[in-house]
Amino acid sequence: MNDNKKQINVGLIGIGTVGGGTWTVLKRNAEEITRRAGRPIKITHVADKNLDLANKVVGNDATITDDAFALIKNPDIQIIVELVGGVGIAKNIVLQAIENGKHVVTANKALLAKFGEEIFAAAHKKGVMVAFEAAVAGGIPIIKALREGLTANRIEWAAGIINGTTNFILSEMRDKGLTFADVLKEAQRLGYAEADPTFDIEGVDAAHKATLMAAIAFGIPVQFDKAYIEGITKLESADIAYAEQLGYRIKLLGIVRRQQDGVELRVHPTLIPEKRLLANVEGAMNAVLVKGDAVGLTLYYGKGAGAEPTASAVIADIVDVARLCDSEIAERVPHLAFQPDALSTNLPILPMGEVLTGNYLRIRVEDKAGALAKITAILAEQDISIDALLQKEALSKGETDLIILTHICKEKAVLAAIEKLEKLETTKGKVQRIRREELL
Repeated sequence: MNDNKKQINVGLIGIGTVGGGTWTVLKRNAEEITRRAGRPIKITHVADKNLDLANKVVGNDATITDDAFALIKNPDIQIIVELVGGVGIAKNIVLQAIENGKHVVTANKALLAKFGEEIFAAAHKKGVMVAFEAAVAGGIPIIKALREGLTANRIEWAAGIINGTTNFILSEMRDKGLTFADVLKEAQRLGYAEADPTFDIEGVDAAHKATLMAAIAFGIPVQFDKAYIEGITKLESADIAYAEQLGYRIKLLGIVRRQQDGVELRVHPTLIPEKRLLANVEGAMNAVLVKGDAVGLTLYYGKGAGAEPTASAVIADIVDVARLCDSEIAERVPHLAFQPDALSTNLPILPMGEVLTGNYLRIRVEDKAGALAKITAILAEQDISIDALLQKEALSKGETDLIILTHICKEKAVLAAIEKLEKLETTKGKVQRIRREELL
């Protein structure tokens, strides 16, 4: 190690779950981290509104304050770690830290998905780094893989289970045959789901992460407002069971795919073949599958949340910044993998209606002659071909569930077909539709 290199001083803002994990891991592995970074790294200041908690975690080993902006103004601090979360005060913290010449490490996917363009532009102008490995998939180094490890590749697509709460819920529904509402209560009891789980179960959290993945994979601006987002609240245990009978499992996926005329950026429940590795990611675990033209398929798997797994990614970013903070800007890896002046603004996010997918359709129909013929006629009108069909035993009301898997077709054709299917006299209630991906 080069003993002439000065210690890097870090200001940690937010000493909650991830902040506490970051403090603990950095302290525990200080010697190993110093050997890797080539210089000592120390959290010298901690800011949190809860001073009692900060004192309990940190003790006398760092200066504690309830004023985050005191750390930003401190000339002895080189790196600000923002672990406050949200897009209110966190945005001010990050932008003012940059303005004061501090490098920033953050786990805040919502902030970067919504304001990444402004933040990265400000950092580039000031010549500082914004590192955010912990913002996507917790401890899994997917940002580094996309930004550095796969640099030689033209990324074709990436698909990920990037929200542990929803994956836990879907795993429990499949294993135990329970309803969504029952499993959600259990997830809240176990601490996997927040008291207000909206961001998780409605797919918003996964969409924040998918937005960042798309920007890095394809060299496009961050465009969260153009993402298609659909959560898991409308899924029923019957659909999970039917999917299983057809050889599929249902996962909430964040999918980004490059097409000739644009980029797909979407989050929704998805049928994937049970033989795929991604289909076998259970519980609160995360996994991301990436396809590059040179390397083929690569899979990244691990814990997507939690104190120490997320802290692992935060500290990896701190080490990267410590290694590169004295280097010229041109020698650093760009925030979004591509040089700022080389981001593609002519590769738009495709409207969902133009996206091509396979589909699962569950139609409750009267169990009588001619019902199936009417359904297949409507699908044929929209140029939708059937891949597989499953008709269940008649229910007590003289009705039955008809399950149809379609071949790949355009989204707007499926929506048009569903509208017509629901108007048939033989159709009872709404048509349940779930998209299907083979992930090859």
